[in-house]
Amino acid sequence: MSEGTKEAVISLRGVRADLGARTVLRGIDLTVRRGEVVALLGANGSGKSTAVRTLIGQVPVAAGEAALFGVPRARFRDWARVGYVPQRTTAAGGVPATVTEVVSSGRLSRTRLGLLRKADHAAVARALELVGMADRAKDSVDALSGGQHQRVLIARALASEPELLIMDEPMAGVDLASQEILAHTLRTQVEAGTTVLLVLHELGPLEPLIDRAVVLRDGCVVHDGPPPKAVGQHALPGHDHVHPHEPADTAPMRTGLLSR
Repeated sequence: MSEGTKEAVISLRGVRADLGARTVLRGIDLTVRRGEVVALLGANGSGKSTAVRTLIGQVPVAAGEAALFGVPRARFRDWARVGYVPQRTTAAGGVPATVTEVVSSGRLSRTRLGLLRKADHAAVARALELVGMADRAKDSVDALSGGQHQRVLIARALASEPELLIMDEPMAGVDLASQEILAHTLRTQVEAGTTVLLVLHELGPLEPLIDRAVVLRDGCVVHDGPPPKAVGQHALPGHDHVHPHEPADTAPMRTGLLSR
């Protein structure tokens, strides 16, 4: 089967999205097919995270159509097929919890009445092993570094054994050692056939895994094709050289877990 005939796992058609009175996405088109690894790139404020939040239902679609696995997003309910890693958040959202408890919460979409079975515990253990956090399984997440928090969040997303993995700035504020572990983890998922959409500030160590890059500027798609050769967003097509840069702050924000 050719790339062009594979199932569209993600489909955005003419999607417009607003935050308050401000239009952030201005009719974007985006297709991610089964098995693809697509990077969503662009300067701060270009609409990358809003596109992802629109896709998973955190931001309403003001116009256009969004679909997951061929199902209109408003009617999509099979969230066990989707693993989501949010941007810069703590693993437990300020609630006392162990690493295992946080990762186990990613398995709830596959359980009945929230009761974990043997297969669920095994999936949690595999996810922790993948991100190199098995030795911290019983530790409180409050004792973790920023990079370790991020690895726990990725393990939580992997625990549901998703077909689609969506990650919003997974390398932001993460130390080099954790970046290398995250790149290895993602490579393992890609080799297993997982479809991946990554929101990135720059390609960095994930560059070898990327099939396509979609670059946003001012809420519009300005490039959809091969990843830029140079590393860093200043090499991106349509890059605006006057924009604010977020600090490389490793201190995580306090937000809750995604409610599915």
